[in-house]
Amino acid sequence: MGGFAAVDLGASSGRVMLGRVDRGRVVLDEVARFPNGAVELPGVSGLRWDLPRLWRGILDGLRAAAVEHGPLEGIGIDSWAVDYGLVDRHGDLVSAPVHYRDHRTDGVPDRVFAQVPAAELYARTGLQTQQFNTVFQLVAAQGTTDLAAADRMLLVPDLLGARLTGVQGAEITNASTTGLLDARTREWALDVAARLGVDTSLLPPLREPGTLLGTVRADLGLGADVPVWTVGSHDTASAIVAVPASAPDFAYISCGTWSLVGLELDAPVLTEASREANFTNEAGVDGTVRYLRNVMGLWVLQESMRTWREVDGDDVDLPHLLALAADVPALRTVVDIDAGEFLHPGDMPARLSQAARATGQPVPSSRAEVVRCILDSLAVAYRRAVRTAAELAGRDVRTIHLVGGGARNALLCQLTADATGLPVVAGPVEAAALGNVLIQARAAGVLDGDLLALRTIAARSAETVTYLPAAAGSDAPWAAAERRLTARD
Repeated sequence: MGGFAAVDLGASSGRVMLGRVDRGRVVLDEVARFPNGAVELPGVSGLRWDLPRLWRGILDGLRAAAVEHGPLEGIGIDSWAVDYGLVDRHGDLVSAPVHYRDHRTDGVPDRVFAQVPAAELYARTGLQTQQFNTVFQLVAAQGTTDLAAADRMLLVPDLLGARLTGVQGAEITNASTTGLLDARTREWALDVAARLGVDTSLLPPLREPGTLLGTVRADLGLGADVPVWTVGSHDTASAIVAVPASAPDFAYISCGTWSLVGLELDAPVLTEASREANFTNEAGVDGTVRYLRNVMGLWVLQESMRTWREVDGDDVDLPHLLALAADVPALRTVVDIDAGEFLHPGDMPARLSQAARATGQPVPSSRAEVVRCILDSLAVAYRRAVRTAAELAGRDVRTIHLVGGGARNALLCQLTADATGLPVVAGPVEAAALGNVLIQARAAGVLDGDLLALRTIAARSAETVTYLPAAAGSDAPWAAAERRLTARD
C-alpha cells in the first residue's frame, strides 16, 4: 500500500506528506508543497483565503502521492484554526473564506462581552480572547448576505474534508477554537450561541480525532474506497501528538507562523486567574486539554523578510541574518511581540522601531538587530507563557519540546533555553504531519496504543536536537526583561 497522506496546511504554505509505517517508525516523504496566504480578490472586500488555489494544491499533491507511492491507505487534513467557509444547502461555498487577519473583527469582542460577559464566556468555553476567534467572526458577519445564504459553517479542514467525501462534520480539536464549544463536555454550547444571535443550525455534528469521516469521492481520481480520517485537525493538536516526550512533565512550543505555548492536561483550567492571563483550553487528542497561550510567533520575522524582499527585489538570506543576529548584544531591545500592532500585515521593521522608541529602548538600526529584537522578544514571551502555564495548572515543567518549523532556528532554540532555564528539545520539524499520520495509522489498525505509545514511535521517527540553558546565574537579564514588559502591561 502507498501509506497515509497527511494534508498539512499552514498560514503561509501547504504540503502533502506521505507517511509509511516501517518497523516501528514512521517515514515521511514530502510529495507536494504549495503557497498559501491572505489575498485580496476582485470584487470581494477584505482579506480572504484563495480556496480554489488551495484545493488545486491539495488534489495535485494527493494524486501525485497515489501515482508515486501506490494506493493510499488513508487521508487526514489538519490546518490553522478559527477560519471557516459558509456553504449552502447543496454544500457549495457561499463566498471565499475570510482571513483571520482581516479587520472586520476590530472592536467585536467588546460587543460580544456586552451580551455574554467575558468571565461567563470563559467559564463555559475556556477560550482565550483573540479578536479573530470564530465566535467574533460570526458576530461580525451578522446581517450579511453571505450568512443569510449559509446552511452550515465548516472550519477549513472540515470544509476540505467535505469536498473530499461529501460528508459534513466538525472535528473537535478545531471546533474547540471557535469559542462555541463547552470546555468540560466537549459539546456545542448551543445556549451561548443562541444568546449571541448565532444560528445553531450552522454548527455541524462533532467528531473526535481518529474516526472515519467517509471515503473519497469517485470523481476525484484518487482511487476507490480511500478512507478519510479525522485527525487532530487543528495542526497544533496533531503536532502535540508527535512531541517525543516520555513523561508528562513537559511544556511544548508549536512554533511556526504562530507559536502555541503550553501544557497537555487531563482537565481544563477555568479559573479567573487563567482568564486574566489569557490562557486557552482547547481540546486535544484522546480527551486531553491543550492548555496554552498564543504567542505571535515567526509571523513578525516572516513579514520583516517580506518587507526586505520588496526593498531588495530578491530573496533575503535568513541563515546569514541569523548568524549576524547571534553577535548582536542580547536583550538590547525587547518588545511585547503579542501587541496588536504586530497582528496585521505590514512593515514590521518600522513597527518594531516605533515600539522601541515608544518604550525608550535602542531602535534597531540594522536587519540583524531587527532579527535579534524579534527572537529575544519571542524568547521572553515563551518564558512568561511556560512559567505562567505551570503556575496556573499546578504542574512542574522539566523540559520544553519545540516542534514545527521553528525547530530549524538554532538561535531561537538556544535563546528559549536560556530564557526559560530549561533544556529545549527541538524537533520534529514536521510534527503536525507526523502526528496526523500517527492518528490515521492507529485509527486504521496499523498502530495501537495510547499517546505515550504514539510518542515513542514519534521519537524513533524524527531527528531532534537538545539545547541546554546557559550556565547558572544567567537568569538575571531575562528576569529583568520580563519585568520591564510586565511593567509596560
